[in-house]
Amino acid sequence: MPPPGTPAEELLIARFRGHARRLFWSALVLIATFGATAYFYGNLPAGFEDWMLLTAAGVLILLAVVLPFVIWYSRTTTITTRRVIAHQGIGARQRREMSHARGYTIAVRRGPLQRLWGCGTITLSNGVDAPLRLPNIPAVTLVHETLADQIEVGQILAHRDAQSGGDDTDAF
Repeated sequence: MPPPGTPAEELLIARFRGHARRLFWSALVLIATFGATAYFYGNLPAGFEDWMLLTAAGVLILLAVVLPFVIWYSRTTTITTRRVIAHQGIGARQRREMSHARGYTIAVRRGPLQRLWGCGTITLSNGVDAPLRLPNIPAVTLVHETLADQIEVGQILAHRDAQSGGDDTDAF
């Protein structure tokens, strides 16, 4: 703990992406596309050529595999000792933050499949700003406990600094 009145250093606690289970269908399409391309290459019916097969396979892989992966990879959540930061976007990045010291409520929602995979959706709401929704968080119970601990520590430090600020003015 830093001494009263000095700002606490912001440290990284966790950085993660949504659960990768969303990429299951992309992986299945990738495997099926490679298998079908290998099977049909050189064995196409009359009127079709191999370059048509390779072009169709490339477009399918681009749309069903690469694009979902890039979208998944572009969304990150960072938890520090001061705040929660949610980044999203490929070209133009969108960033939302929520401070621990200000306090917020934590709502966890887990569907049946999310329970099976150990993930869930966390919604953070401070009552002033729009709620911050973090979908498909892996190890959702651990993240929930970490956020609750950080809120408590942040509020304790803010209260302690507010109390020590009053004592310093009385001493002078």
